Amino acid sequence: MGITNSNKQISTDQIDCNGTLRITLALSAAPDIASNPADIVLVLDRSGSMTGTPLANMKTGADTFIDIIDEATDGSQDGTIGSGSRIGIVSFSDTATADTQLITSVAALKSAVSGLNAGGSTNHADAFTKAVQLFDPASSNARVIVMFTDGKTTSGVPPAPVAAAARASGIIIYCIGLIGDDGIDISVLNDWATDPDASHVAVTPDDAELEDLFADLAANISKPGATDIVIDETVNPDFRITSMIPPTKGTAMMVSNTALQWKISELGVSANEGATLEFYVEHIGQSTGTKPVNASILYTDSEGNSVTFPDPSVSVDCGIVVDPEPCPVPVKLTVEGCHDSLVTDLGDVYLESPGRIVQLDVTVKNVCPHKRVALAVILTEVDSYGEEHQRGLKTITVPAHNSSGCRDILVKCIKFILPEDLNVSVPYPTGICSPRNLKVRVFAHNIDTDFRCCEKTVTV
Repeated sequence: MGITNSNKQISTDQIDCNGTLRITLALSAAPDIASNPADIVLVLDRSGSMTGTPLANMKTGADTFIDIIDEATDGSQDGTIGSGSRIGIVSFSDTATADTQLITSVAALKSAVSGLNAGGSTNHADAFTKAVQLFDPASSNARVIVMFTDGKTTSGVPPAPVAAAARASGIIIYCIGLIGDDGIDISVLNDWATDPDASHVAVTPDDAELEDLFADLAANISKPGATDIVIDETVNPDFRITSMIPPTKGTAMMVSNTALQWKISELGVSANEGATLEFYVEHIGQSTGTKPVNASILYTDSEGNSVTFPDPSVSVDCGIVVDPEPCPVPVKLTVEGCHDSLVTDLGDVYLESPGRIVQLDVTVKNVCPHKRVALAVILTEVDSYGEEHQRGLKTITVPAHNSSGCRDILVKCIKFILPEDLNVSVPYPTGICSPRNLKVRVFAHNIDTDFRCCEKTVTV
């Protein structure tokens, strides 16, 4: 069957600026369907939430799946599932229906798919039960269930025990999920599917991708198990790899702090088999936003399997940061060849006496949306008699934010320069090593307000 599924999952969809993620790469593979026939039951959701394009795209995906298996079993799309393999159709809403038995007629299978109509609730337990009933216990064929659904269970008994009993009997379960109007719990799909969970579950938020998901699964089911697998993963530069758990199969190594390589000598050559690799990444960027986790991921094997992995993104919240005084732009220099010295003109710079730079951060609390803030910072130095001497005043306009509620705003890097010839903290300063005693006062208020004076215009 080749690579039957490939997946990439992240442990959470939202982190703070310096947060970490667990990433799971997963593969599953099985022997060639032409020499290892399989009985496959497509279990298709026709509940009310599938109305419209989701149902249409699911039908297209199911038809494509049937065509690929047709060609894979006997080398041509001749309208008959060959080499001893069979496909059956089960659909479900309030209850499940066996729309066909396990058959080889492509026309009959597609006719059953075409006749599906959406409506009703979602009974996954009955769907699994009807699918299991189609299999012949006396058959030596591999038994596979492909469950497609777009929502949570809303009727019937809990489906997890039914799925668990099916797996215990040797049935391989794959789940394709569409994040529909009712939402979908990926952990539930993982619970239903054959282990390892990540390699037997594929989920999309876009029903237009359903045909691709069905096609990828069918194409991989029809190929032999894979050998000499190499996966090269490179993460987004905004992240760095911090640690890696040894894979369940094969070996993995970190190539750099943003790249790793996973090698598997063989997978699924003699039986259905899965493998996973888990590693952790830390966000090291400075900006807020939704960011893809990986920059690239490349797959190769000796069989030429075409394998793609999902490209998950995570929402990164670095808070609201105002940086009113960026660092000076550096002057770039290059020392050529074997030269051991360099003479260059750095241009103009304002003369400053020796001294200190004081850099301050302050958080303005509970700033409401759409209001600018005026911020003042006053720095003084205290002499040995307790008298204060002015050392600077900074006034800053903090831009308005557009969050849904009041937020704390961090104002960073407020800089004051303290020339050493102004040092009054000790009676007899001894250069820049002398301590300096400072006081800081901070004021803030809203610039924007909805207050208006009660002015009146009188016409006589």
